[in-house]
Amino acid sequence: MEEVTFDPGLIQAIFKHIWTRRALEREKNEGNDGTECEVGTGTLKKTRTTSANSNALKLSCELLRIFITEAVQRSAMIAEAEGAGKIEGTHLERILPQLLLDF
Repeated sequence: MEEVTFDPGLIQAIFKHIWTRRALEREKNEGNDGTECEVGTGTLKKTRTTSANSNALKLSCELLRIFITEAVQRSAMIAEAEGAGKIEGTHLERILPQLLLDF
């Protein structure tokens, strides 16, 4: 049975949103300098688009699923040790430093 994962279309939309926002910030910070910088034959840095292939999106979805599953499991262990019936934000805050180091 295949495990439920994130929708690749959703992850792609999130990536595109971030890429667009960063490109706009870069343009704002650089001003007009560098807009005519040539990257390849017949392309300008300003008009070049960023994209991800389907395998990269599938891998990103799987990595995100594993990361969130691990975060929930570690938070549940902390909550159980404290005798809490549900996971709270403080439990997540306590496991995040080590989780980020592990990934």
